[in-house]
Amino acid sequence: MRAAQMLFATLATLVVLMGAPTDAQAGSRAAKRALDELNEGRKPYNVVQNRFFLKGERFEVTPILGYVPNNPMVKRYVGGVLAGYHFSETLAAEGAFLYSPDLGTSDLKGLTNTLVAIANNGTGNASFQQPLDKMLLGATFAARWSPLYGKLNLIGEQVLNFDAYFIGGLGMLSINEYYAEYSGNPAEPSQLQMVKAKTKVPVNLGFGMNFFMSSSVALKVDARSYFYVDKKPQYDPNVSVNESRLYNNFVASVGASFFFPKMKPRRYDF
Repeated sequence: MRAAQMLFATLATLVVLMGAPTDAQAGSRAAKRALDELNEGRKPYNVVQNRFFLKGERFEVTPILGYVPNNPMVKRYVGGVLAGYHFSETLAAEGAFLYSPDLGTSDLKGLTNTLVAIANNGTGNASFQQPLDKMLLGATFAARWSPLYGKLNLIGEQVLNFDAYFIGGLGMLSINEYYAEYSGNPAEPSQLQMVKAKTKVPVNLGFGMNFFMSSSVALKVDARSYFYVDKKPQYDPNVSVNESRLYNNFVASVGASFFFPKMKPRRYDF
């Protein structure tokens, strides 16, 4: 009987000890109560939305250098300026101006020379002509939407802030249309015959990212397409073409963005 009483007392003591809070637990509960009292009535703090870089009510100017990788016939290097105003952290209006110099036959890619030489030497078809377009000028007005903002922890405590945006708008493209024909010189088989200069109104769609270096400077990576409708290529000068197709001048570029006026001081809410 005495042994049973001792066993019961031991079990009761263990139950009490297991249920009693340790010093660490008591401290944790006290800290939680203090935080609850401090944050009462406040929204939860989000470290990602706590932006290092603020764009709202600021202007942005971005010199860019780019290339048109999807034109198989000619090389098109592009320089330009993007300028915008940010109404908020997510919405902005943008104007863009692009210029691509026309360097004559120096712009031709190897595929153009190969096609012209094969058509003349392989079949004797001296009337073959390779149509090609050169984008010269571009001007667009677009809306920019930036729904994504994030941070990258690169090395140790070094954090890189970035955002991603989408672009949509309309504009103008100035294009020179040429025919590449056989020159009679195997060393430089192609010569260019100017057809016409034309102006198109493209739909401008794109995507880009800003990597913020400071409160006024960001590295920009941008890719945008200029879609327009025009006639299909005419390879034989004696056969007219009346059908149309959709064309796309895709411009990939990088640039440095400068924001002004100076960013307003941030107010943290912990």
